[in-house]
Amino acid sequence: MTIDVVIAGGGPNGLLLACELALTGVRPTVLEREPLRPTMPKANGLVGRVVQALDYRGLYPLLSGNSGPPMKMPAFQFGALPLALSMLDNHSLYALPIPQRRLEELLEERARELGIEIQRGHEVVGVNQTDELVNIEVSGPDGHYELDARYLVAADGGRSAIRKACGIDFPGITERGFVGRGGQVNILPPVAQPGTGELEVAGVGRFRPATFTRTERGMFAFGMFQPGLYRVAVYESADEELEDNDEMPLAELQAAINRVLGGEVPLREPIGGEPSALRRTTGANSRQAEHYRHGRVFLVGDAAHVHSGVGGPGLNLGMQDVLNLGWKLAGTINGWAPADLLDSYQSERHPVGERVIMHTRAQTALISAGPLITAVRQVFEELLQDKNNVQYIADLMAGADIHYPVRGTGPAHPLAGGWMPDLALHNDSGSTRVAELLRAGRPVLLNLAGETDLVDAAKGWSDRVDVVSASTAQPPADAVLIRPDGYVAWATESADSTDDLRAALSAWFGAPA
Repeated sequence: MTIDVVIAGGGPNGLLLACELALTGVRPTVLEREPLRPTMPKANGLVGRVVQALDYRGLYPLLSGNSGPPMKMPAFQFGALPLALSMLDNHSLYALPIPQRRLEELLEERARELGIEIQRGHEVVGVNQTDELVNIEVSGPDGHYELDARYLVAADGGRSAIRKACGIDFPGITERGFVGRGGQVNILPPVAQPGTGELEVAGVGRFRPATFTRTERGMFAFGMFQPGLYRVAVYESADEELEDNDEMPLAELQAAINRVLGGEVPLREPIGGEPSALRRTTGANSRQAEHYRHGRVFLVGDAAHVHSGVGGPGLNLGMQDVLNLGWKLAGTINGWAPADLLDSYQSERHPVGERVIMHTRAQTALISAGPLITAVRQVFEELLQDKNNVQYIADLMAGADIHYPVRGTGPAHPLAGGWMPDLALHNDSGSTRVAELLRAGRPVLLNLAGETDLVDAAKGWSDRVDVVSASTAQPPADAVLIRPDGYVAWATESADSTDDLRAALSAWFGAPA
């Protein structure tokens, strides 16, 4: 039996891809090498466009516990410099605070509800492919076995065995000029301020959670996830050669924080049986796979790119890889996708990965120690007083500056290639919004001017494209063709655009039925 898609990796990216494929009728198999979900804390939430993207797929209420649309952050940071988002008329820096373990739990529940098979304790150890299929060697609890699949997606992390087996280069740099230490700890009053999560360090000052504090000696960051329980991280210059250590003593973390802040922050073992997850790291990788596709094998998330976590871009980048690839893979399996559609995954997402690596390297430089960096930060502080500069940085960090290449014929509308705004809509059924139209994971032709000619022109694609007629207060176009991942494939301000619409539908969604 040949499986349509095998996904290697049961983290957020692998699970989200499984859900995306299941919405289209494709039933993937997920192989996760860990027999149990790791208890060690990882990411603490989602930042950027991905929050809106998950809302467009109907997952935001599940993950956030809130029934309404996502809310924008009033402020953020770039390289531990304040980003005054309140001065902007509009921005896309949304946040969804959720521990990665909980994120994985909820996505796995959703995947199982959709009938997806998830096998834990199964690791891909070999890959061979032909023009027609991928042969996958797996090590499982009962020994080695083989699977045949039409496609294999590597969501198996930064040390991806699949990427290595395919011989895909992973160029980049490893920065060893600093040492990072972090973990999960208990901090008691009077340093911990009851009810606020803030820290008051005698002789130094007060620090707010979810912020980065940079000093001449390094950088300190922390967050509180329940009263008294903190995740802390501290970075300083590497004055001696050290090794990575997943069992670092608490006293070492304590001493590093005291050095960087110049004050005492007493640490205790975490409360409530939570793991301390104390860890020392001696280098930061920023690397990107030369190719995201190798025949019938695709890379997503950390398998395709690794970078500094400053600014929280990891899941924003990886989960949008998944949302970009999922519908294209499903369209190919279901038989309607144009022959070159899968190649657009590389051409669209690789440049986005390059930009994330660029800005995370810049932020890593800005949080480094020393008077020369202090001078650079002073220049940046002045630049970030300008509204246009704040807008540029906010768009860069959110991924709101993405504009994908346009396919089809005719002049490109300004909306084409960019994100589709979540317009408030009204139709015969009542009030709705763009996000609710995309819950099924299908393309949508949104008719905002009541043009029956455009609706008729799309009938040949009714098996794969939903057509919705609605009105909105200030329509940005007469009609918009929206991809399943929330980006605009085509738009027009003219009813006399039926030929261009058919060309766009064919270029993105194949020949009419």
